[in-house]
Amino acid sequence: MSTDMTVAKTTHDAEADDRNEHIKIYVDGKIVPKDEAVVSVYDSGFMLGDGMWEGMRLYDGQWAFFDEHMDRLFNSLKSVSIDLDIGPEDIRDILNRTAAANGMTGDAHCRLMITRGRKAKPFQHPSLSKWGPTVVAIVEHSKPAEKVQDKGIRLATVPQVRGLPMAQDAKYNSHSKLNCVIACLQAEQAGADEALMLDPHGFVNTTNACNFFIVRRGEVWTSTGDYCMNGVTRQKVIDLCRDNGIVVREKNYSLYEAYGADEAFLTGTFGAQTPVAEIDGKTIGSQDGAGPVTLRIRQLYKDLVAQNVAAQAASSSVG
Repeated sequence: MSTDMTVAKTTHDAEADDRNEHIKIYVDGKIVPKDEAVVSVYDSGFMLGDGMWEGMRLYDGQWAFFDEHMDRLFNSLKSVSIDLDIGPEDIRDILNRTAAANGMTGDAHCRLMITRGRKAKPFQHPSLSKWGPTVVAIVEHSKPAEKVQDKGIRLATVPQVRGLPMAQDAKYNSHSKLNCVIACLQAEQAGADEALMLDPHGFVNTTNACNFFIVRRGEVWTSTGDYCMNGVTRQKVIDLCRDNGIVVREKNYSLYEAYGADEAFLTGTFGAQTPVAEIDGKTIGSQDGAGPVTLRIRQLYKDLVAQNVAAQAASSSVG
């Protein structure tokens, strides 16, 4: 294995881009310079992690799989009783205006954040958020680092578990990410790049930042989905496998199967499909970087993004 694997990296590593020091950010109805983009210290997101977020990528002027991201966002907001008085098309307009203000049409990533809003007093009760939700959209020039996409990352299994629905359902893409932060710290302290988290029963589940897949004898395996983020990219990969003759299984499996996998990869909106090079110091597969099944899925996903972007562009031109 190449010596550069000793350098810590993450699935969200991006190529350096100095333009991000001067971007403009949407904050509650205004698009302002980065150094003026602030929220109150009384905001429920800052104070309690009380909010939801979505990450989306911009391709040729369109937000890939926008409808799926909005379905998840509004389901999450409804579940925690955050009443947003705007809809998905209003959010699309916010993102488009923010991207336009930064001269972006592609190679950009958005973090859309919606909290319960500013509180009257620094306490927990939701009724103290009296002025409606806070809405922020950060859109950065962002291209996944080629080194990570080519060589992959190292995972370490950690004691931090994710996650019982009656504690904090992992399907919430919430601002409260402390358990994932703790997992990431545990992985770094073990000398790895990111954490591989087990479910409450000890089966392989997810990483601290992405969904996790392995390939064994040509079959693609991922967790049951009961205890992990219902990732948009995760579901697209599962659907692509089913549509293209690749056996895919959502199932319980242990570290034994993961260690012996022919390939492993992570899925997420930012990195799409990122290869895994090691788990707990054990090399995954015999190839250097992404294996043949991962590469096939990566191309199928790239084609699907292009189809989705083209369909959105056609729909917007008709409208």
